Amino acid sequence: MNRNIKTLGLGILGGLLPLGVYFAMHTTTTETKKSVDLATGNSIPVSSVSYAPTNLDPTLDFTVASEKSVHSVVHVKTKVVQSYVQRDPFLEFFYGPGAGRERKQYGEGSGSGVIVSEDGYIVTNNHVIQNASEIQVTLNDNTTYDAEIVGADPSTDIAVLKVEANGLEPMPVGNSDEVKVGEWVLAVGNPFNLNSTVTAGIVSAKARNINIIGNQNKNVIPIESFIQTDAAVNPGNSGGALVNTQGQLIGINTAIASQTGNYAGYSFAVPSRLVTKIMNDLIDYGMVQRAFLGVQIQEVTQDLVNDKELPDTKGVYIAGVNEGSGAEKAKIKEGDVILKVGSKTVNSPSELQEAIGRRRPGDKVTLTMRRDGEIQTREVLLKNKEGNTDLKSKEEVERYSALGATFGELSDEEMKELNIDHGVKITSITAGKLRSLGLREGIIVTKVNNEEVNSVEELTSYLKSEQNNGVLLEIMTESGERDYVGFGL
Repeated sequence: MNRNIKTLGLGILGGLLPLGVYFAMHTTTTETKKSVDLATGNSIPVSSVSYAPTNLDPTLDFTVASEKSVHSVVHVKTKVVQSYVQRDPFLEFFYGPGAGRERKQYGEGSGSGVIVSEDGYIVTNNHVIQNASEIQVTLNDNTTYDAEIVGADPSTDIAVLKVEANGLEPMPVGNSDEVKVGEWVLAVGNPFNLNSTVTAGIVSAKARNINIIGNQNKNVIPIESFIQTDAAVNPGNSGGALVNTQGQLIGINTAIASQTGNYAGYSFAVPSRLVTKIMNDLIDYGMVQRAFLGVQIQEVTQDLVNDKELPDTKGVYIAGVNEGSGAEKAKIKEGDVILKVGSKTVNSPSELQEAIGRRRPGDKVTLTMRRDGEIQTREVLLKNKEGNTDLKSKEEVERYSALGATFGELSDEEMKELNIDHGVKITSITAGKLRSLGLREGIIVTKVNNEEVNSVEELTSYLKSEQNNGVLLEIMTESGERDYVGFGL
């Protein structure tokens, strides 16, 4: 099935429209609308077709779930205003490298979101709000609010917004682990700017990895374990709700597989258990507290069974163990096969990634695994990317972050290797101005407005200053290549 899906065009449902469609080098945007000419009045022959299975439960009713859901799903509209500096050799002669004239690009886009608290927290997709300069949220009753980005996680394509409101109708969150293949579900969102659209389908598969997040963003470690459905979703459904028949949120609709860019029977949603963890991290800390097991993993295929003389295709094969990781400390070895994380059975790399992705550094997990035909258990202490169990506080994140990027100090070894004595590096980057300029994790900022950058606090305080009308950054790649990027604040 995975091979079949890879032959299809994989499409993010919405929010990429701002940069891909509406960019224009002027101060206004023009919306093109399609219309249908019905002037001829010619009748079109039709035939009646029943889509209801003959054995459908006559008591099955989607009206209650639909009525509950539409009031908790919002329409997210974004505007993109990107400023950049077009380098001018004449100005560089007088003002130095990187000098030029400021230019602006404009764009628009839309998607969906789900209210998760009475006081205005809303979950959507990262790609819906990525690079947005302005965000507006419209409720089902047409009330509109300005929204701010609380945080975003490109690895799962989840983001959290906040509007200044009270008394909103949050959607109850269900347990995506309990969802079964064949179960009826509803997709609620705003496709093609049509408010409060509900479609129905069934769960087609679970723990799908379609490699779309990694393809869209080469600089993140993707976590994909999608719920696949055949409920009709289209561009604009991104960030909307996948709902069970009790009206509970079981997923955030994120992508479709299609050769045309529109619905073709394959839709994919981030499961609610993973969404909840990412959402809570972004609200509590301003960033995701990501835990790592510290292993390289591989799907157990029949070829691997034959090559390694395994008894069956169950579990996830350990192809390597990282030095100093929690897995190494727990004496997990190459060749082990992980069968369970806690009580959750894992039979694919995506299931294992989701199970670990729902935990934080410092959490302990019990792994059930098979080694040389013997079933064993190991308790593993999960660590963060830096190899420790520290959780970053929200205050610390804010101190080291600006414009969607988090910065860190360079080590003496890194400076020596690059032959520099100043600069800070981007340790993580999400939706924001710097990302829109093409900056990524690992890029080093050496100067701001031709002044050397000697500390993280120095750079972030400068970028947050409201006194600056424009910023010119001198940057360096990990290979030592220098460049300049400029933008207005």
